[in-house]
Amino acid sequence: MARVTMYSTAVCPYCLRAEQLLKSRGVEAIEKIRVDLDPEARERMVEQTGRRTVPQIFIDDRHIGGCDELYALDRAGGLAPLLAKSDE
Repeated sequence: MARVTMYSTAVCPYCLRAEQLLKSRGVEAIEKIRVDLDPEARERMVEQTGRRTVPQIFIDDRHIGGCDELYALDRAGGLAPLLAKSDE
């Protein structure tokens, strides 16, 4: 299973929705980086993504985007193959 990293905050409903979708697709562990607790993490997120909003989701090292992009990727059939990809 691919490694999933999500920049998030404690009270973000979109973060919860994204996490629910990922778990429903078999993701057991999500590395959460809480930008509300760590201003430097927010700066890293903005540098990596060009965005200030959460969630910002990465599968392995690929930036997926936010919750809407994650759901769109799933509807298009692209999420499952990314998650199934193993580190080689």
